[in-house]
Amino acid sequence: MELMQYVDVVRKWIWLIVLSTVLAAGTSLVASWLTTPVYKTSTTLMVSQTIQDPNPSSGDIYASQQLAQTYVQLARREPILRATVETLGLKQSWESLRNQVSAVPVQGTQLIEISVLDTSPARAQAIANEIARQLILQSPTTPSPERQARIAFIQSQLPLLEERIRQAQQEVLNLGEQISVSNSARQIQDLSQQQSFLNSQITQWQTTYTQMLEALNQGTLNYLSVVETASLPARPISPNIPLNVGLAAIIGLALALGGAFLMEYLDDTVRSPEEAQKLIGVPALTVISKIEGESKLIALTEPRSPITEAYRELRTNLQFSALDLPLKTILVTSASPGEGKSITAANLAIVMAQGGYSVLLVDADLRRPVLHKLFNLNNGRGLTTWLVGSETRLNELPGLGSGWMQNSGALSEDLKTFSQATRIAGLRVITSGGLPPNPSEVLGSERMRQFLNEAQHAFDVVIIDSPPCGAVTDPVVLSQVVDGVLLVLDAHSTVRQAARRASENLRNVNARLVGMVINRLDRSKGRYYYYSRYYSSYYYSDSDQEQGQGRASKNNGHKNGRRIGWGRKPAQQSEQTDDAALEENKAVD
Repeated sequence: MELMQYVDVVRKWIWLIVLSTVLAAGTSLVASWLTTPVYKTSTTLMVSQTIQDPNPSSGDIYASQQLAQTYVQLARREPILRATVETLGLKQSWESLRNQVSAVPVQGTQLIEISVLDTSPARAQAIANEIARQLILQSPTTPSPERQARIAFIQSQLPLLEERIRQAQQEVLNLGEQISVSNSARQIQDLSQQQSFLNSQITQWQTTYTQMLEALNQGTLNYLSVVETASLPARPISPNIPLNVGLAAIIGLALALGGAFLMEYLDDTVRSPEEAQKLIGVPALTVISKIEGESKLIALTEPRSPITEAYRELRTNLQFSALDLPLKTILVTSASPGEGKSITAANLAIVMAQGGYSVLLVDADLRRPVLHKLFNLNNGRGLTTWLVGSETRLNELPGLGSGWMQNSGALSEDLKTFSQATRIAGLRVITSGGLPPNPSEVLGSERMRQFLNEAQHAFDVVIIDSPPCGAVTDPVVLSQVVDGVLLVLDAHSTVRQAARRASENLRNVNARLVGMVINRLDRSKGRYYYYSRYYSSYYYSDSDQEQGQGRASKNNGHKNGRRIGWGRKPAQQSEQTDDAALEENKAVD
């Protein structure tokens, strides 16, 4: 798919995309509001007091890290959790509490972090601190009170020893300086004795310091202490409403886009003129938007609309496509029912009549005729009456052979008398008349061929509305007696297979398929939007409406004074008034 095709898909399904996104975000918002908030707090503990040793060994550090892993496991065991539940008087089991507690070692350190989740911030704080306390109390390496007192004493004496050793070492240095400058043998001897005494004291004190330090460090690698107590959480960690709504909106958007493109991929209909041309092999002569409102004769009721201009575009393209072989008789058909072929035929006939041509519109759909409804005409008699000769002979057709055609009456009857006038000067309509039981045989008769020969001599253009070519054989039969066939396809409704079958049916009998009409495609979207807007703002203006209409009635269908496509002179626009046309219809009926 091209970029514009992706854009068109998004525009087509924008309502689904927006709806899905809004629903997903709204649902997440409501669900978040209804969810009970959860608070989280943490406490941090450290294994060992190795900071007493200014240069701890790598082995000591490794041992502490391994002990930290052990305490992580102990923090979520029954003894610790059960004691926490009993101490705090929690109305829950230690098993349920375990689901609220997590303990992890801090990577590369001797620290462990204990976290608690709870719907109450105060309770979460209390549980975290109590677990840390119970872990310290129940640790197998926790020192006894006597041991703790001894450790405290040693910790108080070590700084004193360090200060004595420092002072003694300084005095030894001072004595050495005095000896070096003294000239008295007696004085040198006394100073040397003092220096020796201080060195022996320093050695003794250093030995004591080492012993006390060893006693302090002995068995303290797995000593636990609280580094950071749990604080009271101010905000819940869940639900995170902005995050939840954002993620839900993104998911809803992604699902909607995926669904839209999936439906487009599974859509087996003709969706664009380019796709139709590639499928059928003939050009799309125009694109018609969907006609809104009760009146479908938009070329008559809204002559300034973009849709009417699209029908004029169709008229012009038919003229230029018939330079070598003029299209005097045009068959309008479709691939399937309900694709707008009758409306296309009617509006095409109107714009041709408005262009100065005498046009005969024939309803050859002898199965579901609608032209008499569109033009509000009487269908008491019509094409079948002409072909058969009388309404009573319609019921006799199945029992008669091919010879019925020869006795059906003469073809010399005036077509303008037989056809019905319309409000459009230059346009007359022959309705279907009674419906025969064998439409294909009637339309394929020699009399139908003679009818078309006479009609094209009496009118500039004969437009024939026929049944769908993919459903019945009537249009295939008629395609043999007309100059060209116009195929109408409904965008987003005509199935590709049906369109392909219709074109194959016509080509199998060597019918002249001159082009297609893509019907009910919204020109206001996608690549057709700019044309529609340009036409609406430029093609007509109130100031030149009168002059434009005058020029149109004089010059439409001409180029440099020469008619293109159809050779007869234009019908007189003032041939009869609307009232006269209606009176004529009443007389015919």
